[in-house]
Amino acid sequence: MASTLRSTTRSLTRRRAELPCGPLRQSCGGRRAGERGTRASPDGAATRDPLGRGRFLTWGFAMLSVVRLAFVLTVFVGATAARAGDCDGKLGTSRVLVVDPMGLQVGTKHFPQTLDLADREVVLTFDDGPLPATTPSVLKTLARECVRATFFVIGRNAAAHPDLVRREIAEGHTVAHHSMTHPMTLADIPYDKAVADIEKGFKADDRAAYGASGANPRVPFFRFPGFGASPELLDYLKQRGIGVFGADLWASDWNPMTPEEQLTLVMTRLDHAGRGIILFHDTRGQTAKMLPAFLAALKEKGYRVVHIVPAPPRTAAVH
Repeated sequence: MASTLRSTTRSLTRRRAELPCGPLRQSCGGRRAGERGTRASPDGAATRDPLGRGRFLTWGFAMLSVVRLAFVLTVFVGATAARAGDCDGKLGTSRVLVVDPMGLQVGTKHFPQTLDLADREVVLTFDDGPLPATTPSVLKTLARECVRATFFVIGRNAAAHPDLVRREIAEGHTVAHHSMTHPMTLADIPYDKAVADIEKGFKADDRAAYGASGANPRVPFFRFPGFGASPELLDYLKQRGIGVFGADLWASDWNPMTPEEQLTLVMTRLDHAGRGIILFHDTRGQTAKMLPAFLAALKEKGYRVVHIVPAPPRTAAVH
């Protein structure tokens, strides 16, 4: 594990410098979804540091961020390697996409841009959980095919079922946020109440997942219930450094249908789109029953699953 971490750190440091503009590149001339930009000092003025301590601190924070990111990737690689025999012939997870949440707004059902995915690459996301009646079945199916997904959990459900939130993390999935009470919609309630519901969700999710919450959520990814955003709320999350996810296609699993009908619907939409962020609900029984056939269809048609994780927090440069 130690040698893997050192190798991953060296590789990551080298590749961040080589990559074109994208989720892993720190500075570019323009801004694509997930790209890093630059941040000035609060007053816009240069700060003198005759002893060079600022440069030392900046280098230290940068290396800490690289090591933290390398650790995340090492855990993923290590867990995958440990189960390599079990995953032979399975759909699997083809790669990990490290996403910078700063200014991120992706998913063409909601925004003009989406993640930088290749043809036949998909990101699987599940909303509204966890729910004991259905989430364990979804997790079991994903584990059977060695697939990693992202769960946008509701704070009150996370608080009620912390064991399921921790299981999602333990099995390698990303746990993100979907408000505290799932108002329909946050844009239709007073701004201060909407912000309070979002913030309460962050804290409830983190307490359920990690036993404590801080000033910022550990995973700075958020999805609006019903995609009900407002310019003011989007700006608030941007200022908080929270990335906002929409979707590129969905299964419409809020509508009652058989698992077979749902599979036909979502595969028709996916074959038309060719790639993208897919929205499901792990609280829907029909989705839990459809999921094995869906993963089998992905494998048969040559689709590849991409797992998203957040980039480490950025630290403002000190000159």
